[in-house]
Amino acid sequence: MNHAHTYTTDDVLKALETSSRGLDHAEVQARAGQYGPNRLPMAPKESAFRRFFHQCNNVLIYMLIAAATITALLGEWIDASVIMGVVLLNALIGFIQEGKAADALSAIKAMLSQQAMVVRAGQQHVIDAIDLVPGDIVLLQAGDKIPADIRWLSVSAIQVQEAALTGESLPVVKHTAPVDADAELADRHCMGYSGTTISHGQGSGVVVATGGATEIGGISRLVSEVAPLSTPLIRQINRFANTLTGVTLAVAFITSLVGIWVWQYSLAEMFLAAVSLAVAAIPESLPAIVTITLAVGVQRMAKRQAIIRRLPAVETLGAVSVICTDKTGTLTRNEMTLKQIIQGRNHFTLSGTGYDPHGLISQHGAALNAQQHAAVSTLLSASSLCNDAVLRFKDDQWDVQGDPMEGAILVAAQKIGIDTDTLSRQCPRVDLIPFDAAHKYMATLHHDHNGTGIIYIKGAPEALLNVCDTALQGETYTPIDRAYWYQQIEYLASQGQRVLAVAQKASLPEQAQLRFDQTHDGFALLGLVGFIDPPREEAIAAIQACQRAGINVKMITGDHATTALAIGRQLGLKRIEKAMTGQWLSTLTETELDDQIIDVDVFARVNPEHKLRLVEALQRQGFIVAMTGDGVNDAPALKRADVGTAMGKGGTEAAKEAADMVLIDDNFATITHAIREGRIIYDNIRKSFMFILPTSVGEALIIMAAIIMGLEHLPLTPVLILWVNMVTAVTLALALAFEPAEQHVMQRPPRKADAQLLDRFLIWRVVFVAIFMMLGTFGIYSWQIAKHGDVLMARTVAVNTLVFFEIFYLFNARRMIDSVCNVSGLISNRMIWLAIGVLLLLQMGLTYYPGMQHLFGTRAIHLHDWFYVVIIASTVFFAVEAEKWWLRRRHPITAVST
Repeated sequence: MNHAHTYTTDDVLKALETSSRGLDHAEVQARAGQYGPNRLPMAPKESAFRRFFHQCNNVLIYMLIAAATITALLGEWIDASVIMGVVLLNALIGFIQEGKAADALSAIKAMLSQQAMVVRAGQQHVIDAIDLVPGDIVLLQAGDKIPADIRWLSVSAIQVQEAALTGESLPVVKHTAPVDADAELADRHCMGYSGTTISHGQGSGVVVATGGATEIGGISRLVSEVAPLSTPLIRQINRFANTLTGVTLAVAFITSLVGIWVWQYSLAEMFLAAVSLAVAAIPESLPAIVTITLAVGVQRMAKRQAIIRRLPAVETLGAVSVICTDKTGTLTRNEMTLKQIIQGRNHFTLSGTGYDPHGLISQHGAALNAQQHAAVSTLLSASSLCNDAVLRFKDDQWDVQGDPMEGAILVAAQKIGIDTDTLSRQCPRVDLIPFDAAHKYMATLHHDHNGTGIIYIKGAPEALLNVCDTALQGETYTPIDRAYWYQQIEYLASQGQRVLAVAQKASLPEQAQLRFDQTHDGFALLGLVGFIDPPREEAIAAIQACQRAGINVKMITGDHATTALAIGRQLGLKRIEKAMTGQWLSTLTETELDDQIIDVDVFARVNPEHKLRLVEALQRQGFIVAMTGDGVNDAPALKRADVGTAMGKGGTEAAKEAADMVLIDDNFATITHAIREGRIIYDNIRKSFMFILPTSVGEALIIMAAIIMGLEHLPLTPVLILWVNMVTAVTLALALAFEPAEQHVMQRPPRKADAQLLDRFLIWRVVFVAIFMMLGTFGIYSWQIAKHGDVLMARTVAVNTLVFFEIFYLFNARRMIDSVCNVSGLISNRMIWLAIGVLLLLQMGLTYYPGMQHLFGTRAIHLHDWFYVVIIASTVFFAVEAEKWWLRRRHPITAVST
């Protein structure tokens, strides 16, 4: 029944062909066959074998596999094993990190209730929730999880915690009256939804939907249908791999033709030369370096309270241009705070946030003493007695058991010096009328030890104003001015505050029971209290940091528009002239939403489909979207977003499993820290590209030059090329993963979603350095051949020159544009010097250790040869620093966008 919320209780029972006695056994069996079990359908999982080999579906990986195969055919088994090891490592990491969708659906399934109390054929039974069918009558009480979607038939002070489904921050009071057909999910107060929890009261309802037909089933279906996007880094690496593959094959083919036609090399010789060129051009270590750089970022973020569940998300954070964030618990503390009191004609403000009972009461900015707020004490004493919450100090923090607003009243009472425990003993409760949606208030009867009786009442202001004849003004009671009080209610609501009214009246000393007819008139209004879930101070600062970094923050919440706009103003969001509600959003076409979404930063009363539409609309505009959430209702949008971010403390397992990142501290400020780390990581990956590629291009140019010039022997053999590529990667290139942030990393705008990893600047730098490396290495090889005629010694000098080129260039690569000719540029990354030390030991082994000489075809070289190696290789350092100086002069503000 899609519109059960529009039916009366009698009509819904009639439509479902059931009654308060429930279904009989035969009808249950028939409906079980018709509707199936009350569980969520699960999509078949992809086999582990297919998921593992899916990780190798990348052109660059194909090139690596081809290189390993050819290297193995050449008999170089060690090198082939190293390359295949890199391939398998990347595949293994991807395999472990994959599987979000299946995990998310499993977590949603776990939210369903396991058992249910039902009425069948007039008898109560406890059954497995999986056996429920539409038309069953279920009985529920505080602490129960609702086992299916139900239409309430009877309620007694029922309150349901629906935050995980609707985003509503406070428990929702339920009633049995039908609501409008177009009412949002959070406003369907006559409905109970599968997976939500009864926080107070008891009631009964008729099952209207089970399994996949429930609201949570619809969300499960959305999660299974949403296709997660590829990350910007993966898209960029794929483009790079395709380009590199095409260029390498073309160059190898053309160079081989030149060798055969011009210098009459044999086909076998050119095949080996083409293999050398291909091995030189392929940056075998690049996937491993990218993976390690991302892993280093994961460790850094973990220290910042952000747990990364999917490795590429580390880098994607650096490209985020829009953050869509939940309000409750992320931007706010998820702790109701009594912020304002209106007593008579006086307005009072209480300082402090959350449940910590430390704070001051003030009026017009001036703190008041106990005598000056006597009337406020009367109000807070009354509301503390008419109260079922408990305030406790546990595990070094204050916590409230019960209704959050009632807990906030106890906190406020303690702030002004009221001992609520002593108060309860001095004026014990005799009887009560619990809160109910029908009358919208709670009333309690108390007697003090002198026999004086008094009735306190607390609830919705519009309900209490109708039963009050007078109002307390200071120490006197005056006739109530209802127009004035309605004005004050509107004022507090406009501030985004939830409002309660408090009143009292005397009772007879002998009265022991509280009747409804005694709550209809004769009360004196003590005042109004306004509550708010206050913004986190660190969230305000974090939003400002995001705005400086060019990142737009949009708040998406299940709360009412007025509350959302008030919080948006306090947080400093930019576009807060209006809030787009879910009902409004539903009326917009895709084109209309695309046109309007940029101009709105506050979205209220939204459901899971709305959140998903918002994320998709922003992505169509070219934004990289981070989405935060904590409920099952957030799971589809979390999965669709470029970076889904779940709350670690208050988040559901469904949200965590659908997300790429989990915030341990549920703090929006942590997202800002993570974005900063993401930008650093992307910079370091670019630096790794900028460092590794010149070597690969330089090696390829050396091979090309040797073939074009018709040399008898190649300056570098495939095994030496592989040696250089691997040892410099695991030492020098790896050190760049630990680079600290460049200046103003959070003052520049986010990079564009379609930005090229290899832009014009990076291509220029790669070619510029590669030519230097080629000329220096080829030149010293040719000089050694002319001087000694010893090919093995000339190759040894050449390979050491190439390695020293990389050592000197490593310092240049630490800064894209800024000079490294300073203390910070030389010593701020200790890993640089450790990497150089390890590499020098490896090069000494390659040059002088007999076993390695035999394996790699090298010879011991003289001391003066090292002098020439260092002098020639150092030229790249000075050349690149001169190029940086020229770029800084040409573009004083930013020579490069990143």
